[in-house]
Amino acid sequence: MTGRLQDRVAVITGGGSGIGLATARRFASEGAKVAIVDIDQDTGKRAADEVGGTFVAADVTDPDAVAGLFAEVHDRYGSVDIAFNNAGISPPDDDSILDTDLDAWRRVQEVNLTSVYLCCKHAIPYMRRQGKGSIINTASFVAVMGAATSQISYTASKGGVLSLSRELGVQFAREGIRVNALCPGPVNTPLLQELFAKDPERAQRRLVHVPMGRFAEADEIAAAVTFLASDDASFVTASQFLVDGGISGAYVTPL
Repeated sequence: MTGRLQDRVAVITGGGSGIGLATARRFASEGAKVAIVDIDQDTGKRAADEVGGTFVAADVTDPDAVAGLFAEVHDRYGSVDIAFNNAGISPPDDDSILDTDLDAWRRVQEVNLTSVYLCCKHAIPYMRRQGKGSIINTASFVAVMGAATSQISYTASKGGVLSLSRELGVQFAREGIRVNALCPGPVNTPLLQELFAKDPERAQRRLVHVPMGRFAEADEIAAAVTFLASDDASFVTASQFLVDGGISGAYVTPL
């Protein structure tokens, strides 16, 4: 029995760890040919080896590097069927707007939003020639909610990803290209662990608002990405796909 993504070519940015790695494993188990893109050569290469895929080292904020990575994948496999634009950062110097300086703001915007713009810009032409494709851009539940424990540039960048994805999903729908924004809630990844290890009170303040009472596991987010990438989601485009344990729907949470 073949998988839902049998022989499809998938590009995953930020694929060396966290949600990206979990998704690479899930894609490979569903039959996809996976290209892992990461700036960290050690983790990226390790992830690609694990899933029997290809590793491409690239800085996804560099226009030439992004153009080159999609060309390399297409040259190797002959198509670009899925683009999971997932690379992102959440540095500690991105905080309240009162404390976040312009350099920190710009750095987060470049990695979290500009990279998505670049990856979409260079993936879509291949998909147009094929007449099909699925793009999943990692936004966040913070794109649809406000938070007093602010990461102002992160939040703004994810709002940008959400709007960009919606527009592209509408623009290219009749060409067979679906574009969706994945909006995870807090996920138990190294990025979150590092952030909250420095401030356990901040972590608990967030956790109390999740109706399910826990953070997501990366595998749970990977399952949602796989759905959006597959034909099971053939009528899903321009959506904000929330996978957040109910946090965005909660007025109060259970005792």
